[in-house]
Amino acid sequence: MTFPGESNTIPFPSGRADGDTLGGRIWRARDALGLGLEDLAARLGLPEATVSGWERDHAEPETKALFMLAGVLSVSPSWLIAGIGEAPADPSGEEHLHPLLRQLQEIRQLHDQTGKAIAALETEVAKLIKKDQG
Repeated sequence: MTFPGESNTIPFPSGRADGDTLGGRIWRARDALGLGLEDLAARLGLPEATVSGWERDHAEPETKALFMLAGVLSVSPSWLIAGIGEAPADPSGEEHLHPLLRQLQEIRQLHDQTGKAIAALETEVAKLIKKDQG
């Protein structure tokens, strides 16, 4: 039964859901706190392999562990489960980046430098061709 001005639907948090996986969100929250995998496992009282399996999306925590995990990581369970709500702040500085993200940044920089070098070389070749023809 609803009363005037009330709705019988459950309010759903607004905003877009985080597109990452559960494991990715666990890793991001752990990284934002500067916790190692071993530290997180110890705080949860679980084997490191268990937590590692969650981060790699090879397994999912049971409900009780998920709520403990959210508490330890200072995020909401809804953000961990579905990416809905407030994400942890990204750590500042490149020293906190996952090694693969750091490597990707380096490759992008090299790609940009290569593009500039190719453009400069093309300009020089065009000048040489024009000089030879003229």
